Amino acid sequence: MSFKGFFNAYQDVWMHEGARTPMVDYCGALGHISPTDLGIKAAREALTRAGVPPSEIGSVITGNMAPGDFDQFFLPRHIGLYAGVPVEVPALMAQRICGTGFELFRQAGEHIQSGAAEAALVVGTESMTRNPIAAFDHRTGFKLGAPIGFKDYMWEALKDPAPGINMIQTAENLAKAYKISRQDVDAFASDSFAKAVAAQQSGFLAGEIIPVITEKFELEGYAARGIKLMGKVTEVTQDTHPRISPADVLAKLRSVYEGGVQTGGNSSALVDGAAACVVTSGMYAKAHGLQPMARLVAAAVVGVPPEIMGIGPAPAIRLLLERTGLKLADIARFEINEAQGAQTLAVGRELGLDLSKLNVNGGAIALGHPLAATGVRLTITLARELKRSGLRYGISSACVGGGQGIALLIENTLA
Repeated sequence: MSFKGFFNAYQDVWMHEGARTPMVDYCGALGHISPTDLGIKAAREALTRAGVPPSEIGSVITGNMAPGDFDQFFLPRHIGLYAGVPVEVPALMAQRICGTGFELFRQAGEHIQSGAAEAALVVGTESMTRNPIAAFDHRTGFKLGAPIGFKDYMWEALKDPAPGINMIQTAENLAKAYKISRQDVDAFASDSFAKAVAAQQSGFLAGEIIPVITEKFELEGYAARGIKLMGKVTEVTQDTHPRISPADVLAKLRSVYEGGVQTGGNSSALVDGAAACVVTSGMYAKAHGLQPMARLVAAAVVGVPPEIMGIGPAPAIRLLLERTGLKLADIARFEINEAQGAQTLAVGRELGLDLSKLNVNGGAIALGHPLAATGVRLTITLARELKRSGLRYGISSACVGGGQGIALLIENTLA
């Protein structure tokens, strides 16, 4: 069966060890920090860990969904410059909602394969806390007696006006279609929390995290930027949302919709954070004596009906498999974003996925979903897990609001 959508195969494109900030609960210690500065922090550390000097970067590709300040227009440029990338190197910002982080890798692969750059810096960053309270209809003034149209940007953005429903309702549609019960979703969420706690306690997650402190980012000839943690906090070293959450405790939470399966406890957590990675050609890595973490094999993006947007990873993964000639059984690990528990379970049922291969270190229900950063985080985690487990192929994927799915195939060539 053929699937419509984008497909990219990469012959000699490699991802190096990446880095991310801790993912901190909404209105927590990172709440006053611009997404630009979170991105700079992650970018600087990713370059250090990769062993690639900023001067060698030929393309800066960033992602950020909601503006966290009035200078968001400059976010990609400022991340590149304050990370030390030469002034001559251009920067851009991509947007594919929850699939943005994956899109950054997809475009980095295109840049490197086409010869536009030998090394690219990808950075996804998001402050859910700093989503604005916004108005779009007051430029022409306030009419006498007219309602004042200020609204919560993040809450309103959850609703897709085409089908007239929000993202949680799309998961409820999938729950009905795939006969997924509230008990199924709570059990899945409980498992996500347990795996994240275990990965945190074992130190696995700490291996990809760079602690965040109050600090300045200097750039000669330009204004200093920086990070200021909230309150009396002096350092943030780990994700704040994971906690043991038994299914019977989750079962006591009220569903968002009467008779529905989704609650605040079995949906992705609201967090702030950033993640970054360096992608290079194999020729560059070999010439500089670098040992990449994984090969970027292919990327796929598809469209699905908006009212069941959460099923998007299934056809995206199928397109990857069809065009690469691999079978589902060849994929040792999957990282599929847990936008909502029912949505992820629906993808699993549609594919016939072995859930023991899925999100083995916890998913977004436990760790959080900082929109544009998620795809970078998932792919870094996946590459590290393949390396740790000595396994060969992995797929990272997410659904996308509005009705899309995106997936990346990576390979641990040392397996």
